[in-house]
Order: sequence, then C-alpha cells, then structure tokens
Amino acid sequence: MITRVVALISGLLFGLGMMVSGMVDPVRVTGFLDFAGQWDPSLAFVMGGAIAVFMPVYFLVIRKMEKPVCETDFRLSQKTSIDAPLVGGSVLFGIGWGIAGICPGPAVTSLSGGNFGLLLFLASMLAGIWLGCQIQSKRESDDQLKVSQAQMN
Repeated sequence: MITRVVALISGLLFGLGMMVSGMVDPVRVTGFLDFAGQWDPSLAFVMGGAIAVFMPVYFLVIRKMEKPVCETDFRLSQKTSIDAPLVGGSVLFGIGWGIAGICPGPAVTSLSGGNFGLLLFLASMLAGIWLGCQIQSKRESDDQLKVSQAQMN
C-alpha cells in the first residue's frame, strides 16, 4: 500500500511541476529545441531548478541508501553496452519528440489540463510501444532459437 501512495504523491508532484513550469506546452518545448531560430531558454531554467533541488537530496540521502524505500533492492539494468537498438530507439524518440514538440510525460500531463488534441499522439505512442515490444519479443525468440540450434550442433 505504501508503494502506491508514494507513487501517487510522486506522480502528482511531477505532473503539477510540469504544468506550473509550462513544460506541457508543445510551443514552449519546440521553442526550446529551436536553436537556429527563436530559441526559448525558459525550460533550461526549469531543468536547472529541478537539478538544484534534486542534487543535495541525492548526495545527502539517496546515494547513501542501501535499499529503496518501497522495495527490497535496487533494480538496475545489467546492460551497459551501447548497441544498435539503443541508438536506433534514441533516434526514433528524438525524431518523434522534435516533430510533436513534446515528450511522453508532459503529453500525459497535458490531458489533465484539457489538451485533448494530444490523444492521437498518446494513442500513436502506445501503438509504437506495443510494436516495439513485438519486435523485441521476436528478436529474443529468434536469439533463443539460434542458441538452441547451436547447442544441438
């Protein structure tokens, strides 16, 4: 139960912060990404403020923790290499972010502010996640088949 309460409070704070700072406005986000035109540096101040609040908490509290508050252990990825799927996915994410002018978190938050024009974006994003999972599942099953065939030989 405490995990859900912490997740709810964290999500509310995150969403409220994005709404108050204007990070859910695609025009502002696109302006921030437009270095060659009318660059809007305001989101840099939002990010800087977030880092200024988070860094002391990280170094004084989080970094010293032996386990998370609501879990038994930290779950960190064992993958440390930069491979083609990572680079390709990053490029696709960046292209989508540049075209839409908004990334997934603020898009979801924008719905609470009445920006229902982003429903198509969110539906497309979910379809992309589903498609990515299908591709990843197929790749993993192909890899397992290759390993099985190699072991048989």
